[in-house]
Amino acid sequence: MNKEEQLRTIRKRVFELTITGTTTASDLDALLERLFAILRDYHDLPLEPSGAVVLLNPRGRYFQVAQFGMEPAWKSHLRWDSGVFASAVIKRGCRVETVPFVYGEDGEHQSQQRLFLLPLSIDDQGIGYTVLFVPLDYQASSVHFEFMSDLAYALSGLVHRVLTNEALYIRELELEEARAEAIHNLGVASEYRDNETGWHIMRMTNYALAIAKAMGLSQDQRELLYVAAPMHDVGKIGIADAVLLKPGRLTTDEFEVMKTHTNIGVSILTGNDALNAAARDIAGSHHERWDGSGYPQGLAGEQIPLLARICSVADVFDALTSTRPYKKAWAVEEADAYVVSEAGKYFDPAIVEAFKIARPEILRVRELYRDDIIDPKQVLMLPPVEARKNAWVPWHESLSVGIDVIDEHHRYLFDLINDLYEVVTNKLGIREVARLIKALDAYAKVHFRAEEQMMTHYSYEGINRQEHQHHAFEAKIREFYEELHANPLVAQFDVLSYLRDWLVKHILVEDIRLSSLVNA
Repeated sequence: MNKEEQLRTIRKRVFELTITGTTTASDLDALLERLFAILRDYHDLPLEPSGAVVLLNPRGRYFQVAQFGMEPAWKSHLRWDSGVFASAVIKRGCRVETVPFVYGEDGEHQSQQRLFLLPLSIDDQGIGYTVLFVPLDYQASSVHFEFMSDLAYALSGLVHRVLTNEALYIRELELEEARAEAIHNLGVASEYRDNETGWHIMRMTNYALAIAKAMGLSQDQRELLYVAAPMHDVGKIGIADAVLLKPGRLTTDEFEVMKTHTNIGVSILTGNDALNAAARDIAGSHHERWDGSGYPQGLAGEQIPLLARICSVADVFDALTSTRPYKKAWAVEEADAYVVSEAGKYFDPAIVEAFKIARPEILRVRELYRDDIIDPKQVLMLPPVEARKNAWVPWHESLSVGIDVIDEHHRYLFDLINDLYEVVTNKLGIREVARLIKALDAYAKVHFRAEEQMMTHYSYEGINRQEHQHHAFEAKIREFYEELHANPLVAQFDVLSYLRDWLVKHILVEDIRLSSLVNA
């Protein structure tokens, strides 16, 4: 086969590769690997066995979103900010350049690399490069430039397809979450009509989630539970204030009225989809008892829907350990002993066993979503939580601000960042990335408001500075979430770097000053 025939064959194989199969971010790595396998047969083109796709963020910084023969971005200390990558202007046309790459966390190493740069564009707008490493003495021929120009065009279309599909996945998630949020808000509305506090739903839902995790329920079931659990008392919307808001013990007749909230909840939650069905089961059956003595139907054992059985334990534990106008909070030990003693009577024994396993996480949740103002001097006596292996952002005692509850909040934020890191690095999908960014944003708001409430109560002089930084962080996370729609491949790496750097710096520079409240 002569050179012309070989080149025609290579072109055909590359064209077939770029029009099939690649629809998600995780496909790009596999595509580069297959591309290099094809180009190896193009003996006239001396490529090094390494390359990458690097894309621009809105601030003019390049991020490595796919690679072959190189460490991924989250492991590599190679910085894409020198030579051609120091400019956000993406020039038209393929070219070969030598770039003085900087390596290392502190930029202590430098290496000259020769690159074949294939510009990527969408609608005539440059978005980044496909980078192919070549020998330092390589000089491209006109045939090579022509071939690479065709390849750049094909790869631009492929990356465009990936970005479009990833954006569609985010839109699908947003539609699902908008629907779930409407249901959640209905649950919150019912709670605010009751004597319960705003955090009851969050505690109860997260208790239920911890139990479900200990039971080994699937991710799909846990997600369904997380969205549906807040609807457990939605039927209280239909209970008269005279009964619902009565500060003392209900009469027999009043209790019969109160019990109807389960049937009201069932009648509200119409629809045959999985979410409505789960919420209906929970609303209608979370007061049933394992021994059949509950209401409204007197179901027993496994006749009671599983998610309702889980919510029953979570709801009772939170009710017992919470202060209400008509009762004092039980000690955690008392409530724990009660739940355990009711195995086989009130509660499913298997769920009580899972409750015992989940106890450390449940007690942690209780502190994360507390009703009262944080006491800087409170010493938490929580069971140890198993340390996370190979954490990207590890928690260590040097990050402690000397206030146990605040430290626990920070540990949880670290957990969420590490969860996000695992989703991004394992390329588990943009839906999971978007879901975790929203979860992190939601809990950051919980943490910030709790801190600010504490600072206000104790007249902390740095509160204005803290509030400014909190609001700036919230705005930045909203910005990153919006960027997911425009360029999901870049935004997920961008947000990781920001989260790690911001949180550690904020703790060590700003939150550490909160220790002054301990000695006040």
